[in-house]
Amino acid sequence: MIRINKFIASSGISSRRGADLLIEEGRVSVNGKTMLEKGLLVNPINDKVEIDGKTILTEKSKVMIAFHKPRGTLSSMSGEKSLVDFTSSMPHRGLFHVGRLDRESEGLLILTNDGAFAQRLIHPKYEVDKEYIVSLESHISKEEIDQLRLGVELDDGEFKPTRVLRTGPNRILLVIKDGRNRVIRRAMERLDHRVERLLRTRIGKIELGSLREGEWRYLKKDEKVY
Repeated sequence: MIRINKFIASSGISSRRGADLLIEEGRVSVNGKTMLEKGLLVNPINDKVEIDGKTILTEKSKVMIAFHKPRGTLSSMSGEKSLVDFTSSMPHRGLFHVGRLDRESEGLLILTNDGAFAQRLIHPKYEVDKEYIVSLESHISKEEIDQLRLGVELDDGEFKPTRVLRTGPNRILLVIKDGRNRVIRRAMERLDHRVERLLRTRIGKIELGSLREGEWRYLKKDEKVY
């Protein structure tokens, strides 16, 4: 626990005295309630502190989580069979998912409360790649693997993975930078294949590892993300 004025000061927004003035002016809220008590103790991880409606974070309050999204779960923070079924039991507030997986896909999803970190992961200019294991209902030929490497034309542009590796008669490993909706499934359909299972195993340098469906872990401070 930490005094709220020290917490605000540690974010770099103001000095402790400046934080006191913000509190006096009624501009600071904790978990949605305006606070006028300068000596209030807050939890840097669990409590949501806002100034003029904008959440402030310090290094101690930033949370980054690797989560194994189960198949059949919607990449959303609301609704039935969604991520809220899992995040509601996590000891953190204000988490959101970085990117998405369609309902029938599974694997690595990043949960965080840090918007700058999320932007760094998903913005196209940073070209963070993602790795998938794709299991198909039918055999995929060498010629079709070669076609994937050359690129497959879709209605919204070409799909061209950065790596394609056949790991079995009906299974391939794909590394892509593409973030379009259902792009892998649509590319497989263009080659007359139906996807049986789609598992994301890596985002940048963050790996799913041994996480089972529904399990999560904190990203280590020294874990390389990009």
